[in-house]
Amino acid sequence: MNRPGYQDAKILVTGRNFGCGSSREHAPWALNEAGFRCIIASSFADIFYNNCIQNGMLPVVLPEERVQELIKRAERKPGYRLTVNLENQTIYDSEGFEDVFEIDPFIRERLLNGLDDIGLTLKVENEITSFEAQRPAYLSPANT
Repeated sequence: MNRPGYQDAKILVTGRNFGCGSSREHAPWALNEAGFRCIIASSFADIFYNNCIQNGMLPVVLPEERVQELIKRAERKPGYRLTVNLENQTIYDSEGFEDVFEIDPFIRERLLNGLDDIGLTLKVENEITSFEAQRPAYLSPANT
C-alpha cells in the first residue's frame, strides 16, 4: 500500500484465508477507510467476508493460481491497474488478464445498489407499515 503507484488503490489482492482472526468489523472498516472497495483472495474467513459485504466492499474469490498471477503482475509493473466489474462479474487488465467470478445474486444486487441492512429494510417500508396497520390493537407496542 505504501509503494509508489499504489497509494490510491481501490482493489487489494491478498493471500488465502484473508481476514482470519478478524471477527469484528474493525478490519473491514480500516480497509474501507483506506479506500479499498474490493478485495481479491483465494479464500476468506467467513466473518470477515460477511463484514466486507455489510460495509459495502466486494470480496472476490478466485483460484489460488489466478490470485498469484495478479500478485506477480503487480510486483512486475509498479502502478499495475486491474478492473473489477461487479455487474458483469468480471476482472480484467489491459494486458490480457481476464477472469470471471461467482457471487450470490442477492449480494451482487445489494452491493450494486449500495444497500446495507437498514437500506434493505427501508425497501419494504410500505409493506411493514401495512402489516403494522393490520395488527390487532392489543399487540401494539403502546399496549404491551
